Amino acid sequence: MDRDLVALLGFVGMFGLMALRVPIGVAMGIAGVLGFSALSGLKPGLNLLANVPLSVVTDYNLSVIPMFILMGSFASRSGMSRELFQAGRAWLGHLRGGLAMASVAACGGFAAINGSSVATAATMAQVALPEMRRAGYHPGLSAGLVAAGGTLGIMIPPSVILVLYGIMTETDIKKLFAAGVIPGLLAIAFYFLVVQLIGWLRPAAMPRGELHSWRERFASLRDLWAVLLLFAFVLGGIYGGLFTVEEGAGIGAAGTLAIGVLRRRLGIAEIKAALIDTLRVSSAIMTIVIGAFLFGYFLTITQFTQKAVDLLVHLPVGAYGVLALVMVGYFILGAVMDELAMILLTVPVVFPAMMQLGFDPVWFGVIVVMAVTFGMICPPVGINVFVINSIARDITLGRIYQGTMPFIAVDVLRLVILCAFPALSLWLPGHLQ
Repeated sequence: MDRDLVALLGFVGMFGLMALRVPIGVAMGIAGVLGFSALSGLKPGLNLLANVPLSVVTDYNLSVIPMFILMGSFASRSGMSRELFQAGRAWLGHLRGGLAMASVAACGGFAAINGSSVATAATMAQVALPEMRRAGYHPGLSAGLVAAGGTLGIMIPPSVILVLYGIMTETDIKKLFAAGVIPGLLAIAFYFLVVQLIGWLRPAAMPRGELHSWRERFASLRDLWAVLLLFAFVLGGIYGGLFTVEEGAGIGAAGTLAIGVLRRRLGIAEIKAALIDTLRVSSAIMTIVIGAFLFGYFLTITQFTQKAVDLLVHLPVGAYGVLALVMVGYFILGAVMDELAMILLTVPVVFPAMMQLGFDPVWFGVIVVMAVTFGMICPPVGINVFVINSIARDITLGRIYQGTMPFIAVDVLRLVILCAFPALSLWLPGHLQ
């Protein structure tokens, strides 16, 4: 059978299964194993199915993912996200849109100890959204802001997506983490500007809050010591050479647990709930990783990857023209596919092409993560939007999507700026050499 036809049928079958609501990892795995079997025989296909899951779940490099997720779960259960929001409210709440800016700042702070966008959005939806609604904020805008703020979880280090990208492309994860800092801070600044603009155009949508005294403001900072300690210790230890990224993730999880227990914020029930949350999320991620590996082996024997790379490299549109087409492709995929699946499915194809075109692997990693975040808040999928809707069921999906639109617009602007000025991403990693 023609290999190109089999590759096409594999993609059609995979997206068909997804349309039938088969879990993404399972859909990729089924399409990959069946396609591999069609070209190599049933026995090699079954051997692939037997070996790949074992190799994935025993891969030491991938152990960083459940550890960072566990760190975030312990932090969430011990109330660190609420402390971040309360500090932001004390300092910014009296401004027009102050609670919204406090929510964005809290999302950024929580992202620094949590590598998941979905976890950041879900946590802040429970902490910040009720406060904004009580203060009279427009429900759709408030929910849209929290959904967009959640995307900071995979930009500001530590980031599960950047870890996966680094493992797949053999790029230094420490440099990838450093490269995400300035783009993450830029995202926070742009979201602040959007909030101020909306507050100016529609004052009733984002009213002012109460003015806190300077004593109350400084008192709110006392509760942030745990977050700052974790962030400084984990990332400081990684960049200071005290331990590897994998060791840092484990130490961070253990440190968060110890701090939560010593502050009497984590009891047996909270620890058990955090472990269950981590198991649930990690299992979902590993299922997608296994499915993507199975589908990747199938694409390799069809030679689809090599042909796609050759096609991209030889397009008569120049390097940045190819980059623009890749970004458009990510926007389209983001409307129908999970961010992890997008990374795992596309990076083996687009990364070699981008390297041949002369782009920096660290910079491209940041650009890919930014492109992936659009899919998390864009219709019709927008996983962060569905997470917010599951928590605030009286706010319809349509109203949340409308609320995300201003933030999507500035995200596109941020992506253009980072493409035009790569030094914004590469300056900090350059100082690690």
